[in-house]
Amino acid sequence: MSLESGSILNIAHLARLHLSGDDVQRYAGELSAILAFIEQMNAVDTSGVIPMAHPLDMTQPLRADAVTEQDRREEYQANAPAVRGGLYIVPKVIE
Repeated sequence: MSLESGSILNIAHLARLHLSGDDVQRYAGELSAILAFIEQMNAVDTSGVIPMAHPLDMTQPLRADAVTEQDRREEYQANAPAVRGGLYIVPKVIE
């Protein structure tokens, strides 16, 4: 399918784009090539192809549920201005 410059200008108007004369010819060629490729893909017989949600038939590997870091809460809270019961104490913001 080959697009004419009038069609390109109409598409540009709908997309609110300003195109120069050189751009109209360039886009006409590029969009025509894209539409030709789509026509080529539509010509392929896909009647025996089963629809799928993902191209790979595999499950997601999960990592082991294990502790990978040390508990350093006491070390981090040693630098805090106010801590009570393992929680940071902050000033009241909302009255």
